[in-house]
Amino acid sequence: MKRIVVFTGAGISAESGIRTFRDSGGLWEEHDVKDVATPEAWSRNPDLVTRFYNQRRKQMLESTPNDGHLALAKLESKYDVTIITQNVDDLHERAGSSKVIHLHGELSKSRSTANPDLVYNVDGWELTADSKCELGSRLRPHIVWFGEDVPMMIPAIQLTSVADIFIIVGTSLEVYPAAGLVLRAPDESLKYYVDPNANSISNINNLHIVREKSGIALPQLVDELLSMSTK
Repeated sequence: MKRIVVFTGAGISAESGIRTFRDSGGLWEEHDVKDVATPEAWSRNPDLVTRFYNQRRKQMLESTPNDGHLALAKLESKYDVTIITQNVDDLHERAGSSKVIHLHGELSKSRSTANPDLVYNVDGWELTADSKCELGSRLRPHIVWFGEDVPMMIPAIQLTSVADIFIIVGTSLEVYPAAGLVLRAPDESLKYYVDPNANSISNINNLHIVREKSGIALPQLVDELLSMSTK
């Protein structure tokens, strides 16, 4: 069975109504990134950061997967598919994708400030100052903030390096190290870049650019790939 790796960014979530820093001039619900998405912000004002991510979590739970998410899940009928996403929502999982790597963390989870290996599912949408881990320390959002390491990059690179087909969806390829994944796909692999503002990428072989929203382009692309598969 051929291996497909799909690398998704903010664009596919935006089509489900989830606001992003990218689409709002660096502000998210009037908050600057440095005030809500850095370790320094957490140290300075954990209550503000907690409230901010509570609202993001609430918005996520009120949103639904769009046609792009649903189309990608259909690929699993004939391919070994892994979604590598920069998004922190759970829309890929709710659409039916079974293997999802979240590079930048997950809104639906929290983790201990005393031991980062202690990760918990969030019951509902709200964390408070009283939300504690089993060690008694406060729970923080399970998000990779700006300035923090991206622990899932290594498995993401390993999977991308053996992909038969690599699909980029809804990302400007400006956030590193995640954007560097495109350089890890094998030269001979078939590649697609789906985004309304997609630009050509130099020194990338077999790249097909589709300048369209994912909800429109992906159902068509998925049908094409399913028809090509001999499983």
